[in-house]
Amino acid sequence: MSTPESCVTVEVRDFVATVTLARPPVNAVDRAALAEIRDVFLSLSGRKDVRAAIFTAAGRRAFMGGADLDAVGALDQQSPTHITDPGLVAREAMWSVTDCAVPVIGAINGPAIGAGLAFAACCDMIVAADHASFGALEINVGLLGASSQLSLMVGRHKAREMFFLGEKVPAAEMYRLGAVRSVVAAEELMPTALDLARKLAAKSPIALRLAKESMNRVEFMPLKEGYRTEQDYTNRLLTFEDSSEAREAYLQKRDPEWRWR
Repeated sequence: MSTPESCVTVEVRDFVATVTLARPPVNAVDRAALAEIRDVFLSLSGRKDVRAAIFTAAGRRAFMGGADLDAVGALDQQSPTHITDPGLVAREAMWSVTDCAVPVIGAINGPAIGAGLAFAACCDMIVAADHASFGALEINVGLLGASSQLSLMVGRHKAREMFFLGEKVPAAEMYRLGAVRSVVAAEELMPTALDLARKLAAKSPIALRLAKESMNRVEFMPLKEGYRTEQDYTNRLLTFEDSSEAREAYLQKRDPEWRWR
């Protein structure tokens, strides 16, 4: 799914949506690209034929080379909101990934720089090509990046190191830090991501959506309040027929049949 002017495409197969950014040469994003990313991920939440998503980019040169520096500071004179809050569309795009109703796997096909690092951090799981790297390089060009997402990804002190120094961190190091699930050869990246996505898509779609919603809600809650909230989600899940089907299929050693009810 795309338009002639689109730089974001979506392909849905076997309940997995593959979202691909294609904006050569390094997939740097401007406001229009961010709006496309936002709209695509918002749309996935309303689709029953999507149970998991993959976010990747075209080529091997970069996953996302940050913001398009030629567009930084440019204002959309037709939009008062973007004049008074130029960062709005970037936030909306990032939160559309975080808040997408289904799990999003980042398939990082090259350097994830600046905005690319932030988008990777917004994904639920990450697989990376062995030549990929991650960097908050904004400080090198007089800008600041998304340290809040970075801190969640690698921890407080490593995030500060990356944020202040503006250096790239190899995918292998991000794997060692626990931020990346696996590092594979470039030609194995999409097969690896698809295999992971299909494992997710085999789960109860209702349970998977509630699991993500629950984790997003409790992430910054105090421990006791968070666990109570998770219990409430479990009780909600128990009201669905698919919850019983999951247990019956497990005990009977058969594939479940999800009915969305």
